[in-house]
Amino acid sequence: MKSYTAYLTFNTKNRRELIRITDQVKKIVEESGIREGLCLVSSMHLTASVIIQDDEEGLHEDIWKWLENLAPYKKDYKHHKTGEDNADAHLKNLLTHLQVVLPITNGKLDLGPWQEIFYAEFDGQRNKRTIVKVIGV
Repeated sequence: MKSYTAYLTFNTKNRRELIRITDQVKKIVEESGIREGLCLVSSMHLTASVIIQDDEEGLHEDIWKWLENLAPYKKDYKHHKTGEDNADAHLKNLLTHLQVVLPITNGKLDLGPWQEIFYAEFDGQRNKRTIVKVIGV
């Protein structure tokens, strides 16, 4: 068994963005040399997530609307008493999860036909990292 680690860094132009990272993760898996195993892709920040979803703009808009309905931005969160203003971003992370684990088969990510990997940023405009950890043989 061996492992390979790489990091992706994001500094989004907007506070909220969805960034397709499938190709970057595929390249990391290829660089790892691992033929059979698992690939963990995990945000290293609690105000961002990694998700698997279809790359379709209408669906992306639906996702943003759904998240905003469930965890709206508002000024009266108790977390904001600490000087922060990103409680909604933490709640959106809880809904979408921090990370995903993907299978590697024959040296490649084994994704379904419409599955793409996205970095979902809920409180951006500063450097944030995502770890990609490949484990296998």
